[in-house]
Amino acid sequence: MKILLPRGRAEAVLVNTAGGITGGDRLAVRIEAGRDEALTVTTQAAERVYRSAGGAGQVENELTLGQGARLDWLPQETILYEGSSLARRLGVRMAAGATLLALESLVFGRAAHGETLRHLSLRDQWRIWRDQRLIHAEAVRLDAMPASDATLSGIGASATLVLVAAGAEDACETARALVPEGAVAGVTALPGMLVARFLAPGSQALRAALIPMIRHFRAGPPPRVWQL
Repeated sequence: MKILLPRGRAEAVLVNTAGGITGGDRLAVRIEAGRDEALTVTTQAAERVYRSAGGAGQVENELTLGQGARLDWLPQETILYEGSSLARRLGVRMAAGATLLALESLVFGRAAHGETLRHLSLRDQWRIWRDQRLIHAEAVRLDAMPASDATLSGIGASATLVLVAAGAEDACETARALVPEGAVAGVTALPGMLVARFLAPGSQALRAALIPMIRHFRAGPPPRVWQL
């Protein structure tokens, strides 16, 4: 892996020089935003998870935010191929006065190739600590995608967006109003936190639903590489 630092922007662009992930790969990223610093982290392109010949690709992302820091974790989509295997974990430790905007998106198969996922292995975990207290934990496990609504049948893409900030819960109705008409999304709020989840038929529809919310809570557009 390598990292690009565009001039004139507090932005880090992660690049997987292998071009994707397959069984047996191990990737680890650790990002720290110090006291009162602001940083956006994204990826150069969508991540591809190829068919595995054995074992899962392992991805560990660790974020640390100091007092008064802001970190926007906005990678582009992760595309799961038929037969892929991925175990991914996002861990965040943040000071009480820090702000986090975190997004993870999944695309199920390659629509341009007419691929429909039937067999895959996905283990996806989030853990967010604020002031040394666990405030958000979730886990997704998929071992197949049969024809069932409970296993995302007919869904081509999904995303989770989490905002952790002072007063985030007050923006719940605003966030719901930002969801485009026809999009499938849900927004919930807890003290100091907002969680939005999206389902879409494909990656383009997913982005169309995500961008208004990202633009609002960033007070600006998504990272420039999203538009390349």
